[in-house]
Amino acid sequence: MYKVIVVEDEDIIRRGICLSVPWEEAGCHVIGEARNGEEGEALIRKEKPDIVITDINMPVMDGLQMIAETKCEFDYVAIILTGYSDFEYAREAIKNGVSDYVMKPLDMEEMKEALGRAVLEADKIRILRRQSEQTAELQKLTLLDGQERQGKDDPVVTEILDFVEQEYARKVTLADLVERLHYSERYLNQKFQKAMNTTIIEYLNRYRIQKALTLLRETDTPLSDIGWQCGVGDYKYFNHVFRKYVGCSPKEYRG
Repeated sequence: MYKVIVVEDEDIIRRGICLSVPWEEAGCHVIGEARNGEEGEALIRKEKPDIVITDINMPVMDGLQMIAETKCEFDYVAIILTGYSDFEYAREAIKNGVSDYVMKPLDMEEMKEALGRAVLEADKIRILRRQSEQTAELQKLTLLDGQERQGKDDPVVTEILDFVEQEYARKVTLADLVERLHYSERYLNQKFQKAMNTTIIEYLNRYRIQKALTLLRETDTPLSDIGWQCGVGDYKYFNHVFRKYVGCSPKEYRG
């Protein structure tokens, strides 16, 4: 349901809108009323509505000033109520972020049509907001989650971590690690898995993709080069591994 606030200084008009519009049919409900722009601003800040219906001319603070004070911050859909004498104000308001207007005296069919358009716009705002929140969460994603610190008490595990940090950008195998540390593959795997709760290969993959996340966020390195720089390989395989760990493609992550 979309939350609606009605701001109108004339009680009869305000109550008529609240009681006569078929809100539920439009997927809306009125969560508050205000008699002037100052009350409306306070209500907007408290309730964070999806749609605000407001008169232009009101005491204390007019509707356009109220919208100017709040719309950018709370990103709602604004419908203004206007008489013929204020029609030029209404036209100007459309240029400044107001989505629609309804002429006084009010025609309920016009009001329902304006509300229908507002709901479609509010739906788009919700979709964009969800996408923005998901993007923000992805930007904070870490695949290692402090794992580097877990193995610091074991010198063998520390050597494995150092090896990954030094060699992740090139194609390496467990055989290379065995040759470097002079322990069997089985022994190294057992030590690492006990300390880190994951395998060496899994940790290496996560480390590489974590490096890729940093490159995607902080540089303009072409997508086709990032896989190679992180030791994953060509873009097709990099895209596959990245999607496995992050849940989207490198292109989608960078936006």
